[in-house]
Amino acid sequence: MQDKTLDNLNQQTRQFFEPMRRLNSLMLGNMEKMTEYQLEAMKRYSQMGTERMRSATEIKDAEDLREFGAKQAEMMNELSQQMMEDAQALSEMSMAFKSEMEQMFTETGEQMTEQARQAGESAKAAASGKSETSTKSEGPAKATSQSSRSQSNKG
Repeated sequence: MQDKTLDNLNQQTRQFFEPMRRLNSLMLGNMEKMTEYQLEAMKRYSQMGTERMRSATEIKDAEDLREFGAKQAEMMNELSQQMMEDAQALSEMSMAFKSEMEQMFTETGEQMTEQARQAGESAKAAASGKSETSTKSEGPAKATSQSSRSQSNKG
């Protein structure tokens, strides 16, 4: 009897914490993806900057300066394009995360509704079982109390 009660309690506790566990897992996975992507983007940007600085240190004459200026304009266009792509990728990751969150909340809501329905049915079943038992026990209890009252009135 106690084992069954403990098993039921453990099962209910797992069911209670499962949505939170799934939410935490989803958030952690998203955070890892976003962080990894942003670190890779930082690496790309810093490499671009380092390459430009290295090129600047190699300027020796007016011709090198002209080439550096032309490459600088190309690099700015490339950087701008890369930033647009990165923003698009981060936006897509955010939308995917939002979609997964909505799906998880929908599933969790459905599970909670089902659990509440089952709990209601169990409570009704338990209440109907108790009412049958209490009806049976009320008869003798009243008889006993009535007989004890009549005895006390006599005495």
